[in-house]
Amino acid sequence: MATPRKQLKLGHMIEGAGRTWTDWRHPDAQPGASTDFAYYAESARLAEQGKFDFLFIADSLSINAKSSPHYLNRFEPVTILSALAAVTQHIGLTATITVSYTEPFNLARQLASLDHISGGRAGWNVVTSWLEGTAENFSKSEHLAHDVRYRLAAEYLDVVQGLWDSWEDGALVHDKASGVFFDPDKLNTLGHKGEFLSVKGPLNIARSRQGQPVIFQAGASEDGRNFAAKRADAIFVGDSALQDAQAYYADVKARAAGFGRDPDKLFILPALAPIIGSTEAEAEARWQERAELVSIEAALGMLGRGFNDHDFSVYDVNAPFPDVFTKGFNSSQSATVKIAKAVQEENLTLRQVALRFATPRGNFVGTPEQIADKFEQWLDAKGSDGFVIGQALPGQFKLLVEEVIPILQRRGIYREDYEGSTFRDNLGLDVPTNRYTAAKVARAVA
Repeated sequence: MATPRKQLKLGHMIEGAGRTWTDWRHPDAQPGASTDFAYYAESARLAEQGKFDFLFIADSLSINAKSSPHYLNRFEPVTILSALAAVTQHIGLTATITVSYTEPFNLARQLASLDHISGGRAGWNVVTSWLEGTAENFSKSEHLAHDVRYRLAAEYLDVVQGLWDSWEDGALVHDKASGVFFDPDKLNTLGHKGEFLSVKGPLNIARSRQGQPVIFQAGASEDGRNFAAKRADAIFVGDSALQDAQAYYADVKARAAGFGRDPDKLFILPALAPIIGSTEAEAEARWQERAELVSIEAALGMLGRGFNDHDFSVYDVNAPFPDVFTKGFNSSQSATVKIAKAVQEENLTLRQVALRFATPRGNFVGTPEQIADKFEQWLDAKGSDGFVIGQALPGQFKLLVEEVIPILQRRGIYREDYEGSTFRDNLGLDVPTNRYTAAKVARAVA
């Protein structure tokens, strides 16, 4: 009997006004889509039609005049996902929420609520916030250093997951005859006091059908890789060449094994936005159409965002890239390192860097068959376990669902239908054991 093929895991990142600073300028784009519920609902239904594993809502808590249009005016993640839970049935709902500027009790309660509202489909993308200006929106004097933020993230996740386990399974007995609403022996107080956090608990909402929300993380730096390999169920990473993706995949999977985890229970999912045409020439023309929307001024603004809003317009764009890498190191360490590597290896000018990172061509431009080939190649070559897919141009995501997904299904590397009713069911992840129940069992055995 033939061994079943490994299955692709796919998510859809909804970015109303577009992925880049200039996508909204396309004639068919909807510049106001980032606060248009109808747009989100249509995108969610389309992703569910395509049997996608999850929707992904990215977020940022600091804007200025140089920010990406999608981030300037947009929905808060848990709010919009709660609304989308009502118009979908199977797809996972992943919210990006920062540990640096959110109280853990509130976050645990919000996501547990989303988990119940959706019938066990919530996910949490754990971030530490990369923009230094965020601190000023939360009465903070400074943005925590990169390594400190990851220490906070580890403690924070311990607290939130501990709160999610406050109520053991079967605690809410609802016995009308005896008048017993709950079993007090199955309600647990966290009582956490650590380096950063002091949280008593218990949480005022029980676990959902899937036990706990699925954990995402975007670990690319050394600290990020270790944190993701140890704690995440899925890792959201940037697009890169296959060879680089394979190296990252092998490294993080090895780290996961080193932490005593099953590497196959950790999904590595690069972000990408395929550009699809009925012919190669049409696909290339569509990519060029998108690239032509970008001005050098917009590209410099986009580049500066990752360097703590550094003003790149003061430099000669045709001169070598300036030595400003320290300005980006505490914000987005992995992206800064990637740019520094490219500059060093290729001796790039400022113009070249800005345009490359404003509209990267990426690895996925072609016909539906060619895009499916790429997906299969990356899966088989251990470059990824799937992808988080955005929309490069209006109508492109619909093309992917209607023309690429059927090819993947015929090849046996993508589901025909959802496997279960919860996010964990569809990812093939176990329901986490309640820590308090496990401790009681361990004591009884001892």
